[in-house]
Amino acid sequence: MGRLAAVAFALTAVVVSAGSANASSTANGETTSRAFAVQVAVPGQAGGSAASVSAPPDAVGVGGSFAYPADGSVVNAGSVTSGAFATPGSSATASASAQVSTISIFGGDVTVGTVTAKSKASANSRASSADSQGSLVTGLVVQGQAVTPGVATQFPIGDWGYVVTLQEGKASLDAEDARGARAFVTALQVRLTADHYGLPAGTEVMVGYAEAAAKVDIAAKPERKHKPTKAPKPKPAKKPVKGVGAETPTFQVRPPPDVTPQLTAGGYVFPVYGPCSFGDTFGAPRPWITSGWHHGEDIFAQLGTPLLAVADGTVFSVGWNDLGGYRLWLRDRDGNEFYYAHMSAFSPFAVNGQQVKAGTVLGFMGNSGDAETTPYHLHFEIHPVGLLYMGYDGVVNPYPYLMAWKRLEDVEFAKVAGWAPPISPTSSAPKPGAILLSSSDISTADGLDPGSLERALKRANREAG
Repeated sequence: MGRLAAVAFALTAVVVSAGSANASSTANGETTSRAFAVQVAVPGQAGGSAASVSAPPDAVGVGGSFAYPADGSVVNAGSVTSGAFATPGSSATASASAQVSTISIFGGDVTVGTVTAKSKASANSRASSADSQGSLVTGLVVQGQAVTPGVATQFPIGDWGYVVTLQEGKASLDAEDARGARAFVTALQVRLTADHYGLPAGTEVMVGYAEAAAKVDIAAKPERKHKPTKAPKPKPAKKPVKGVGAETPTFQVRPPPDVTPQLTAGGYVFPVYGPCSFGDTFGAPRPWITSGWHHGEDIFAQLGTPLLAVADGTVFSVGWNDLGGYRLWLRDRDGNEFYYAHMSAFSPFAVNGQQVKAGTVLGFMGNSGDAETTPYHLHFEIHPVGLLYMGYDGVVNPYPYLMAWKRLEDVEFAKVAGWAPPISPTSSAPKPGAILLSSSDISTADGLDPGSLERALKRANREAG
């Protein structure tokens, strides 16, 4: 079938053991992909695995958690998910991914915040490519010491084992009759070099493996007998312009089906405090953005309205971009992710890595970013853990969730405690949507805990003498 040219290999023997099972089929030519979230291999024993998938056909593996053995003493992962997709043909594509969060290995000797493995490959008659971009390991701690993961980087664990991060490899096939490419990555691997924790030397724990390969056969070019007639050159399409009259494009990537997966048993709150309005515009055309469609819902309210954490979780990716303006993400304890955009300002809780409770004020209503000419609103998205393998397009319609959360009554600031000035039932004055404390006070207050506001005010009074 031609010469297989190795483009780059940063491998150890254990990566070969993880990726070589299908080496002949993938490297030499089929369009396939596979992934797993966790795999435990114990010499002479059964071991275990989580969210192992392969394609074709396309497959998704989701699990709320993984433990090996049952008590989780060797491996304990908070959430696991994976996906494998392959489309053979004249323009072949394949992709695979695995995500794991909150991992403890060998009783906490190795802990990790998140592991992400991604591989993709494509091939047609003109070219082929493959890579593992986007693979990462965050929050890696080895025997109590934080370390910085790198590509093919090894860290010792005492005198009984080692950790290797981001072991990647790729290869290409470029011949007269075929073109193809393959890439794979093991995001995190722990290997015992001596008996430990009741397990024999040679035991391996691999977290986050993804492999993708694409290949096409090139048909022989027919002999030309007549010069073909040149077709008229089509006129270039006009670039869409934001605003009224903009050309409506077809979807580049369509939103997922109208599904409403259960996030958890409960514990969610509405993201906007006080009076607001919203409709169902999920999936509506958006000609001025790359994807071409609306990934969330817009919730409209007055400038400065408090924006709340919808669940207990961790804040991340706090900052600015030209599209979302002041924006942040929230990951709940089950791995579901929520996106907030167009804020006017952040609260002191909007810090990367900050643990927050449902109802904590994260920021304030605005129209920053590309929304500066629109009414004040929050752009809000929901990315369930089971769809994270799809990247930014792994999003579901927030409308039914927002409707369910909205049925819960907000706590009125005017009624939270005796310190707030009372409002007469017959008064025509509007009810306060928020009460401004000093910046040092609001950092200690919780949006759904009225007592926290009272305590903050009392502390401010004491500081004032």
